[in-house]
Amino acid sequence: MGYEQIIYEVRDRIATVTLNRPDKLNAWTAVMGREVRQAMDEAARDEAVRVIVLTGAGRGFCAGADMQMLSGIAGAGASPEDERATRAEPDDTRPDFRGPYAYFPTIPKPIIGALNGATAGLGLVVSLYCDLRIAADRAVFTTSFSRRGLIAEHGVSWMLPRLVGLQHALDLLLSARKITAQEALAMGLVAQVQPAATLMDSVRAYAREMAELVSPRSMRIMKRQLWEAQFQTLAEATSVANEEMRQSFTTDDFKEGVAHFVEKRAPRFTGR
Repeated sequence: MGYEQIIYEVRDRIATVTLNRPDKLNAWTAVMGREVRQAMDEAARDEAVRVIVLTGAGRGFCAGADMQMLSGIAGAGASPEDERATRAEPDDTRPDFRGPYAYFPTIPKPIIGALNGATAGLGLVVSLYCDLRIAADRAVFTTSFSRRGLIAEHGVSWMLPRLVGLQHALDLLLSARKITAQEALAMGLVAQVQPAATLMDSVRAYAREMAELVSPRSMRIMKRQLWEAQFQTLAEATSVANEEMRQSFTTDDFKEGVAHFVEKRAPRFTGR
């Protein structure tokens, strides 16, 4: 499939989705949104892919919504094109994950955000829906919304406090100040900070370890457990875990997990 505003490539069982408007710091457009979703679906279907990396070309990850798009909205007083119209949701998709940017949790493979530079506004929102975030040491973060006369959009008022706590979320949203990668790490907004020059090498090494040494089935089930647990009680989460554990004992990946450990060899997981 050809893409206009992203680059999609698969290597070493890793699908890399690169936002590709470097001259605009990868400012988000409706076209980009549709293409990212198509690429995520493509990676989800591809049995050769076990991990997904989302990053940006050039100096930025994503500087937010394209200003021409925002200018058009301001002039028309209307919302941008609804990206949900391009893809029918499965009937069993949680309502929580049906939004135009909230579908990342439904992708049954881990998504790592490699945040190589400016991550602002809508770009920050998109990064929050990644399962893990690894930032370059030069990356800068800002919510931007309050400085554009906007509000905490696209679920960021739910996501951000769960990642950094209420005080940090209020700080970042109300002030819209810029924070460094090291501040983001201290808050828990990102999991790691790596030198910009070696960011993708570090991310790919991390992703490759997951792709080669971890059961795809385990990652798929655990990702779903963790996201859905945000809406469950402890008793509900425990009940789900007990049933999933029972099913795990019957799988090929469980048998392989025991066998490769006992035989002291590299695993050969199939995801089944």
